[in-house]
Amino acid sequence: MTEKKKKNTKPEINILDKINADDGLAILKMLAKEDTSLLKRIEDAALEYFSEVEVEDIADEVFYELDSLEVEDVWDQSGSTRYGYVDPNEKAWEMLEDAIESYLVELKKYQELEMEEEAKKYCMGILKGIYKFEKESKNEFKDWATDAPGDNFERVFDKWKERCTNPNDIKEMKEFVKKNFP
Repeated sequence: MTEKKKKNTKPEINILDKINADDGLAILKMLAKEDTSLLKRIEDAALEYFSEVEVEDIADEVFYELDSLEVEDVWDQSGSTRYGYVDPNEKAWEMLEDAIESYLVELKKYQELEMEEEAKKYCMGILKGIYKFEKESKNEFKDWATDAPGDNFERVFDKWKERCTNPNDIKEMKEFVKKNFP
């Protein structure tokens, strides 16, 4: 009797499902370094991906991120500690600033890529989200950082403006602010 070869019955592994973000970036850079035409395709795809900025989507993201800040975290991370006293209002302020920081990093990326229109829209979205949080949120966290939304609104606007090179964009943004945020 002849012996049949056993087929490999193990399921095939999709390696793409196993690549994390850091691995993916390293692999992408390696491939781009080896092939300049691929580098151009990657750059074009990235610019196309980055160009999809919707003001309302950004505003919703910012609002929900700020609205998800927990007052319990303020209480847990403030008061007397072994290192001294942490004021709850200062902690709430810091938490709100930290939540906005990732959006400022993204805004800066658009400006460094000279994607002025996208940067302007992204900034508009951040401002709308902060304003919506300040005016509409029922989150108790907001009571501990009463001036933080307004001050961070100004901080975001100023950061955008200091890197903006187009006077018409600055004028348009000022009109947008005046019209939408009385």
